[in-house]
Amino acid sequence: IEAVLFTAPGERVMRPDFGSGLLGLVFEPAGAELVAATQYLVQGSLQQWLGHLIAVDLVDVAQEDGTLTVKVEYVVLETNERAVAAFTKAVS
Repeated sequence: IEAVLFTAPGERVMRPDFGSGLLGLVFEPAGAELVAATQYLVQGSLQQWLGHLIAVDLVDVAQEDGTLTVKVEYVVLETNERAVAAFTKAVS
């Protein structure tokens, strides 16, 4: 999940479309639009690149005091194991 979210499209030579562009959003103005765009971007990227491995149940994005937090709740399809991944970045 971390590799998908923190790889910028174009960063990998053999897979130029891999990644999400999440780090680019860190420099966008804070607000409700940033939260909505982040949820959409994370959900879509994970579905595209990891949809054969995981089922995303929830993408929760919170913005507070200059910090953007992304929490992903998912199920590993092979084992039916539930897990949570959370990431926090400062926003401008």
